[in-house]
Amino acid sequence: MITPKELVGLLPPTFEPDYVERAVVPYLLSGRSIGERPALPMIDLALSKENAAPPHFWGMLYDRWEPNPEEEGVTVFIQGYEQRGPDNERKKIYVSATTQDLYEARYADKVRAFLARLFDQANADKPLMHTYYADYFDLYWNLHLGVTGEAIPAEVRQIGASFTNVLGYWYPTSDIVHESIMRVRELRPLLKEWIDRRVQALIDGDVPDPKGTLVYYWLKNGGGGEHFRRKDIVFECFHNFLAFSQWGNMIYHTMAVLEARRGDPGVRSWFARTMNQGPDEADGGAFTPLDRFVMELFRTISPNGGSLSTVGMALGVESRDHGVITPHQATSQDPRHWLHPEEFDPDRYKSAPTTVDINDAKSEQAGLARCPFPPAPFKLSDGRQAEVTNSAFGAVYGVVNGTAYPLCDTAGYAPFGFGYRRCAGEQLTTEFLKEFLRMAWRHGIEFVRLDLEHPERLPVSPRTLIDDNIGFQQPK
Repeated sequence: MITPKELVGLLPPTFEPDYVERAVVPYLLSGRSIGERPALPMIDLALSKENAAPPHFWGMLYDRWEPNPEEEGVTVFIQGYEQRGPDNERKKIYVSATTQDLYEARYADKVRAFLARLFDQANADKPLMHTYYADYFDLYWNLHLGVTGEAIPAEVRQIGASFTNVLGYWYPTSDIVHESIMRVRELRPLLKEWIDRRVQALIDGDVPDPKGTLVYYWLKNGGGGEHFRRKDIVFECFHNFLAFSQWGNMIYHTMAVLEARRGDPGVRSWFARTMNQGPDEADGGAFTPLDRFVMELFRTISPNGGSLSTVGMALGVESRDHGVITPHQATSQDPRHWLHPEEFDPDRYKSAPTTVDINDAKSEQAGLARCPFPPAPFKLSDGRQAEVTNSAFGAVYGVVNGTAYPLCDTAGYAPFGFGYRRCAGEQLTTEFLKEFLRMAWRHGIEFVRLDLEHPERLPVSPRTLIDDNIGFQQPK
């Protein structure tokens, strides 16, 4: 077996021994198995989120190249259920900042301003994703902390770009990933200190429109308690480089299926039909026509391929890192869940069960002797008459002024994961894509493939690089 010391000679000489031992070797010794396609929309607690991250990521997240949540903080995305407080409290506090009611009231103007700049006529007939990323971190930090422009240090922008490089290029044996991980490690202390100062500015009332930030709701609803400490807020703010990465991935692939010449005719037809017939008007179901169209885009594109879990070893020598991936797209396409899963059909969600529907009775109908995750409302302290609760399968959602904002709660809708593990930013992410589509439709925008001999390759999300070869045209 090649030892870390011997491996150094097989890698570029610029790779520090510490990097080889703490990033390259753990990655090469790690393994990932593809798990089952769930029949119910939940993941068993034996498949844990505790420390469920690629081994070469730890050096970007922690000083000593390994998890240190007590001293340095942690994100809910790598935290086991038993560590989150009673009834998934940590997740519910996170979700308190991303409930659907907050989008129009607090976040929409920021997103619209970002998209207006993106679709400026000056950007027509140019690769659009380069423009997207040139402005992306202004939107990112504006949503998190209420800061934009020159108030964002160059080093903070650089660490975000380096983190994204690691996501896309992925392999720690490559020069660009090595350089990016080491750059993140160099800049992370500055980033954490800057975030902490901005959090304090929110506490002190020195940020205009504090209710337009995610951190405001984490502060108010976490209350400084043990299940969402200040160091955890800081950690969430930079770990969301990963969580928010699917925005760019989804934008690119949505443009691809709507592209005028080589897009998907069925998706284009559904888009026109949806936008021509009251896209945001309630029509008797839990989801509007535009909700359903966007949900079907996520089901078929599935920008996040699966949910990683850590597992215990029953026999044999325990590996340094082994995980199980519960697949998203394969589950969304499972014919056990839909009669015609291969078809693009937003109307499938007219009759799909939601988190409001999944109760004790539904658990019994599924053959379960008891409710796996009894609903446990968490009352919010941010001034709203609101709570964050959960379905019997564990999925978390908001109820504001007596109105529920449900999620589709069936295993056949898997792009955001399952049960208590579902993405905490799901509704904010879907609202972002809805806004993107509204603006494109309102301005008559057509997405077009550009005839570029050497399009720029851009990292957009884990193990995903795209050719920046789609632009837009609009009536003059």
